[in-house]
Amino acid sequence: MWLSFLEEVLDISLCGDGDDSAADIVTSVMLLGGDDVDRREFFAASAAVGLAALDLPDAEAIVRRADRPGPVRVGAGEVTAVRTMTTTLGNAASELGGGHARHLAVRYLTVDVRRWLDGRYTRTVGRDLFAATSELVHLIGWMARDEGNQGLSQKYHLHSFQLAAEAGEDELAATALRGLADQAVELGHVPTAVRLAEACECRGRKLDGNPKALSYYRNTLARAAAADGDRATALKMLSAAQTAIERAPTLPGQSWASHYSYGRWAHESGMIHAKLGDLAVAEEHLNLALDIHGIDRRRTRAIVLADLGHVQLKRGAAGAAVATWREFLTCAEGVRSVRIEDGLTNIAARLPSVSDSPEAAELSERISARA
Repeated sequence: MWLSFLEEVLDISLCGDGDDSAADIVTSVMLLGGDDVDRREFFAASAAVGLAALDLPDAEAIVRRADRPGPVRVGAGEVTAVRTMTTTLGNAASELGGGHARHLAVRYLTVDVRRWLDGRYTRTVGRDLFAATSELVHLIGWMARDEGNQGLSQKYHLHSFQLAAEAGEDELAATALRGLADQAVELGHVPTAVRLAEACECRGRKLDGNPKALSYYRNTLARAAAADGDRATALKMLSAAQTAIERAPTLPGQSWASHYSYGRWAHESGMIHAKLGDLAVAEEHLNLALDIHGIDRRRTRAIVLADLGHVQLKRGAAGAAVATWREFLTCAEGVRSVRIEDGLTNIAARLPSVSDSPEAAELSERISARA
């Protein structure tokens, strides 16, 4: 059963311990946020997180909160406020890295949003509020991951999933599963990654009217399959993701997956092709991503440049790789992200294999100066 893999990897219990701890995902996520702000050791996750199962949300969670009296009346305006703050914080993190504003996002969750979740609202508003909170919690998880704190990120993504599932939001739930699947790939838990990616893609099938979401989740499964050495599944999902993104509207929409642009698809697809050994195709995709993706997001563009340089070096184009990495270094100035730091480490490790040249020497000196 794939849940057992997830429990082992995340060191968390997915079986409720009873009506008390299992009942309230809001209490659980606020405990997590409070612990994060205070920088204390984590609480015992097996007791505090009461997920009955990833496919079985607590259908009564919103009803219990909507039907009880609260000190604050909550309506559509508060839901809009949460989503506006999430967008604003997300834009800052995309530009400067998750390390810049995570604790601001956590405090907003545990102070303002908590007051509204404990307020008075209808069931319809409650569903929207849970969904908006799921988006904010997912963003905090992404920020933690971008800082390099994988364990903390996993816990936020689990809570984001539960909030989304209870709100009946398949797209948000699938996005949380995607975050967990990507982390499992990075941490080397490939069988778990495949199971999570399959669950993500399965939920995504319900969103046939949202081609960006379909592409987003199918590339998730393609990446996990490539890591697992399953070339047939990876290529099948890559093709399906391309078909979906090519019929997506150009203008961004309102949904959570609407940020998944053609450029992001090109970057991810390029790295999946690189994993499969198709380096020429990978370079083509990464160049495509640079042409149209990340122009106003320094963090994102820097990551694509770092990846492109690695592919160029593997193809024997050392000069092109050094030139690409020089652009990466300029673009990465001031960005706080573990992805940027990993890029610097990887480039520094590969430079000795590059033929001696003034450009490579200069690049090496610039990297050393950042340390």
